[in-house]
Amino acid sequence: MNQTREKCYNCYRPSSSCMCKYITQLKTNTRFVILMHPKEFRKTKNGTGHFTNLSLKNCELHVGVNFQENNLINSIINNPNNRCYVLYPSKNSINLNSQNIVEDKKQTVIFLIDSTWPCSRALLKQSPNIDALKKVSFTHKKSSDFKFKEQPNEYSLSTMESTLCLLELLNEHRVEDLNLDKFLLPFHKMVEYQIKYL
Repeated sequence: MNQTREKCYNCYRPSSSCMCKYITQLKTNTRFVILMHPKEFRKTKNGTGHFTNLSLKNCELHVGVNFQENNLINSIINNPNNRCYVLYPSKNSINLNSQNIVEDKKQTVIFLIDSTWPCSRALLKQSPNIDALKKVSFTHKKSSDFKFKEQPNEYSLSTMESTLCLLELLNEHRVEDLNLDKFLLPFHKMVEYQIKYL
């Protein structure tokens, strides 16, 4: 008989390895919108997009690939009080290591794509409204702590690790004033758990 394990519908992990107790919510001035590819949504054991969403009060998560006709997403993009960006490296992206993106009193909104690189490219191709946004990026020399998952290259980071880098830079620009010491705690505990039971 097939038995399905109970699931925590907050962090979307099996209840036996729920990481919610390690999550500390941060209140940010910046609004974050996570666009999660359906393939990531199904990764109940190591989806760091869920952790990121739960760790940021001013954040929301949407699952899909084609957001071109998504009314809610378009209402955010077209709101004249918002200044929207998407975190994605490109030759024309704004490098946050040296540039501050906050220029006025508008609400800064940063879209985060939670997906593999191939799926991220597919999402942007099918969502011209997201692809048309100004892109922001950063440079770093960190290696991912995703020890049980093979990364495509040496400096690839998980969604939660990338968000930490972003928040650190927003702190430097005085856009945010956040204590980030515990931000990665649920991620690190999840990695410890997975390694223990591999």
